[in-house]
Amino acid sequence: MIEELKEEEIVNKVGGRFKLSTLIQKRMIALNQGARTLVDARGLDRMSTVIQEIMQDKIYLDMSGRMRTTEPTDELGESETVDLTQPAE
Repeated sequence: MIEELKEEEIVNKVGGRFKLSTLIQKRMIALNQGARTLVDARGLDRMSTVIQEIMQDKIYLDMSGRMRTTEPTDELGESETVDLTQPAE
């Protein structure tokens, strides 16, 4: 088991075990569909990559349960978010 999942820090960061599970599931789907990683993922499996993205505050669930990122992209400015559950335009 991934060590970070044994700690309460990641659960508290996301807002509970259900939200953590939801965020992990949505991000894993996005990565499996070809989304780029938001952290240096060399040598990491996908689950470890998702955990690192959460721990580094790269992804989160918004109030409506959509997965978002604070990572700037070419299309968006620094303060905007991206809905990672939707295909890129």
